[in-house]
Amino acid sequence: MASAAQPQRELAPSPGTPNCVSTRHAVAHRRLPPLPIARSAREAMDRVERIVRTSRGARVVVREPGYLRVEFRSLVFRFVDDVEFLADEEAGVIHFRSASRVGRGDFGVNRRRMRRIASAYGRG
Repeated sequence: MASAAQPQRELAPSPGTPNCVSTRHAVAHRRLPPLPIARSAREAMDRVERIVRTSRGARVVVREPGYLRVEFRSLVFRFVDDVEFLADEEAGVIHFRSASRVGRGDFGVNRRRMRRIASAYGRG
């Protein structure tokens, strides 16, 4: 149960366009597996944040216990992708969503980004 001081967060809904991947996407081929929490949600989220902060074009815009929202800006056209991470301690995983703000396609950028983050997370 969420307290008044800390409302229960959820990932933003996935748009009906192909430029989004999520651990909770309704469409199977746009879904990726969540990141496992090995010890504690706080430690896992700290690790995700360290990975994200070393990524090119990333800017952390919200950091709350169990939640992280990041903007990734492309180098050439300066497009912004919104990425969210949400710890689910009960399930022992971190869910995420990565989506382009504009357009329909992303040439697989969001999927590749999240796979890179997951790979770095797995090595940590």
